[in-house]
Amino acid sequence: MALWAFAAYNLTMEKRHIAGKINVRYLAIITILLIAIASACSPAATPEAAEPLPTLYPTPTPAQLGLAEAERAARAFLAAWANGDYATMYSLITTATQEAMTQERFTAIYEEAANTMTLRTLRFEPRVMARESAVVALLNYDVTFETNILGEFSDTNRDLRLVLDRLSEEWRVAWSPGDIFPEMGDGAILRFVPVIPRRANIYDRNGDLLADQNGRSVIVNIVKQNVPDQAACLNTLASVFEKTVEEWQEELDPIADNWTIYIGDLEPGQYEQNRGRLEADCAATFQPRFTRRYLRGTLAPHVLGHVGYISEEELDDFKRLGFDAEAIVGRSGIERSWDATLRGQPGGRLELVSPQGERIRILAEAASRPAEAIWLTLDTDLQLYIQTALAELYANALPEWRAQSKGAAVVVMDVNTGEILAMVSWPTYDGNALTPFPFIGREAADRILENLAENERRPQLNRVTQGQYPAGSTFKLIDSIAVTDSGIYALDEKFNCTATWSREENFVRYDWSPDGQGILTLAQAIARSCNTYFYEVGWIMDGVDPFLLPSYAHRFGFGEPTGLRDLSEGYGTIPDPDWLENYTNGVIPWRRSDTVDMAIGQGYVEITPLQLVRFVAMIANDGTLYRPQLVSRAGLGDTYSYVLEPDAMDVIELRAGVLETVRQGMCEVTTARYGTARQVFRNSPLESIGVCGKTGTAQNPGEGVEPHSWFTAYAPREEPQIAIVAIIENGGEGSQIAAPLVRRVLEYYFGFSN
Repeated sequence: MALWAFAAYNLTMEKRHIAGKINVRYLAIITILLIAIASACSPAATPEAAEPLPTLYPTPTPAQLGLAEAERAARAFLAAWANGDYATMYSLITTATQEAMTQERFTAIYEEAANTMTLRTLRFEPRVMARESAVVALLNYDVTFETNILGEFSDTNRDLRLVLDRLSEEWRVAWSPGDIFPEMGDGAILRFVPVIPRRANIYDRNGDLLADQNGRSVIVNIVKQNVPDQAACLNTLASVFEKTVEEWQEELDPIADNWTIYIGDLEPGQYEQNRGRLEADCAATFQPRFTRRYLRGTLAPHVLGHVGYISEEELDDFKRLGFDAEAIVGRSGIERSWDATLRGQPGGRLELVSPQGERIRILAEAASRPAEAIWLTLDTDLQLYIQTALAELYANALPEWRAQSKGAAVVVMDVNTGEILAMVSWPTYDGNALTPFPFIGREAADRILENLAENERRPQLNRVTQGQYPAGSTFKLIDSIAVTDSGIYALDEKFNCTATWSREENFVRYDWSPDGQGILTLAQAIARSCNTYFYEVGWIMDGVDPFLLPSYAHRFGFGEPTGLRDLSEGYGTIPDPDWLENYTNGVIPWRRSDTVDMAIGQGYVEITPLQLVRFVAMIANDGTLYRPQLVSRAGLGDTYSYVLEPDAMDVIELRAGVLETVRQGMCEVTTARYGTARQVFRNSPLESIGVCGKTGTAQNPGEGVEPHSWFTAYAPREEPQIAIVAIIENGGEGSQIAAPLVRRVLEYYFGFSN
C-alpha cells in the first residue's frame, strides 16, 4: 500500500513539474524513508569487510549487499554516463523511480543536458565512499566534462546517493536531476547562452564583395507578464504573423509568464508598419538581426549557394556545436561546403538558472572563434560578362532553337592551376530568394521561389557540374589521343574521308559533309571534324579491344568525378561491355557499332562541361589533370588559414608527339581555311595570340529536335593560360552558336573588347 501511494505521489509530481521535468529530490527522500522503515523489520545485518575507498563508519549489512557492491553500482552508473549508455544508467536507478519515470523520459533529460553542454564525453574520479545508514550509501566524486565549445570544465565534491532497493534486492541509485548538477534537484535549469560570430563575407578573386551579413531583419520578443491586454495582443500577433489567434494561444500558454518569448522576425518595412501596434498591445521589444545578403543577386548563385535553417536530422549535431534550431547555416554551394569556415565557432556561457530565470551558477565560459572570409577563384567581371552575353544570345536567338533550348553553360579554367575563373549556368536566378530573411523582401522572394518551382528550364540546375550531355565531336579529341598513344595509328595516319562509311551490311554512317572531304591526316580530321575518319578509328579500336577507348576516356577524367570539392557534380557515362551488360541486365550485347557511335560522342556517352574543360586544359598544359578549384584563400584580414595550391591529380604520360598532333588539329580548327570554326575567328583580334579549339554538334533523339551546340578552346596558342567550354542546349551547330559565344568571351578576357 505504501509503494502504491509513493508511485501515485511521483506521478503527480511528474505532471506538476515545470517543462515536464519531475523534482525527483523528494522522490529520493521518500525512497530512503520507505526503505529505512522496511529495513527496521528485517533481520540484523552482518559486519562489512574492508572496502577500497575510505568510509565514514561501518554499518552491519548482509555480505552480498555490502558497501563494495554499492561502490560497484555507483561506478557502473557513472561509467555508463561517460559512455552515453542511458539504458544502463536507467537500469541502475531505484525501481520506485523507474515506476515514476519512463526510460524515454530519463534518456531525454540526459540527452538534453548533453546537447546543452555540447558534451563530447566525461570522466569521473571517486573520492570517498560513505554510508549514511544501513540502507543508504554515498559516493563522493569529481567529474570533468569535455565539450565541443566550452572545452573542459570540472564540477567537484559531488555526491551520488544509493539505497538498498528491497524490490530488486540490490544497491540502486536514488536518482534525481540533481545527479546531473546538484542545483537541478531543486528545479534549476541548465542553459547555454551562445555567442555566435557574424557570418563572414565571400569575395571574388579580386576582392569584390559577393556576400555579406549586412542584411537586416528585426527580432520581435514579448514577456507575457508585461502584456497589457492578452486578447488584443493575440489579435495583433495573428494579423502581423502567419498564425491564427488559436495557434498563438496554444503556443504561448505553456510558457512561463516571466520568460522572454521569441515571436518572429520582421523585415524593416514590416517593422516600421507594425511597431506601434506590437508595442501598445503586446509590450513587444525588438532587436536587430543581421541576415545574409548576396549583393549581385543573380551572379553565380549556383556557386555561392545559399543559407537556411538547420534540418531536423542535423539539429542534434549542430546543438553540440553550439547552434540552436533558429541558427542559419550553409545549405548549398560554397555556403555549405565552407560552412564551418564562414560561420566560425560559437562561444558562450553554460549556467544554471532558477525556474524564474535568475542565474544561480556559471559552470563554464568560452570565447567564440571568429568566422573567416572566403575568396573565390571567380572573376566577377568575367562571370557577369558571360551572363550578359548569354542573355543577349537568347534574346536574339533564332526561333527554331530558342523555343527548344532550356539552358546553357560556360566554364573557364586556368590551365596551369585548375582555378575556375568563371562558372555560368543559364538561366540564373536571385539567390537572395532562398535565404530565410531575404533582404530583397518576402514578397519579391516568394515570386522568385514560385518561378523556380514552376520553371521547366530548371534554373537551379548547375549545368556546368550537373548537366550531362552527349559529347558530340568534342569526343574526337579523346579518340585521337587513344588511337595514336596505343600505337594503332601513326601520328600522320591518313584516311579517305568519304561521305558514307560502312563495315557491315545495314550498318552505314554518314559524314556531316555530303560530298566527303578527301584524304586527311589525323590533325586535319580534327580540324575538319570528319565523322568517317573517326568511325574508322572506333571500329579499329574496338577490334583490338572494346575496352580500349573507354579506358582512355576514364583515364582523362570522363565518367568519373573531377575532384571538385565544393559543389555536387554528375559523373556522366562512358559505356563499355561491362557497363552495358549491367545497364540492360544482359539483354543487349555490346557491338562494335557501340564503339563507333562513342567515337563521335554519341550513343550512350554523356559528359559534363566541367569534365571537358579539365580535359582540354590537360591538352593545353601538356598532360596534367588538375583538380578544379573554386576557393583561392580563406582567413581573417591578411592572415590566411587556407591558400590554394594547384593539385595535380594525375600526370598523363603519352607517346611523344601525341599531344602536339592534337594541338595542331585544334589550332587549325580556327586558323586553317578548312577549319570548322575558321569563319568564326577570321578577322578577330584573337588571331594575334592564337585560339585552338574544337566544335561539337551533339545529336538528340526525336524528330525536329535541335542538337546541342558545343565549342571548347584554349588560348593563347603558345604558353596557354585558360581553357573554355560552352554548350547551348538544343542550340544547333557548334560552329554557329557556341563558337561565336566563345570568341566573344575570349576577346573580352584578353582585353580586345570593352
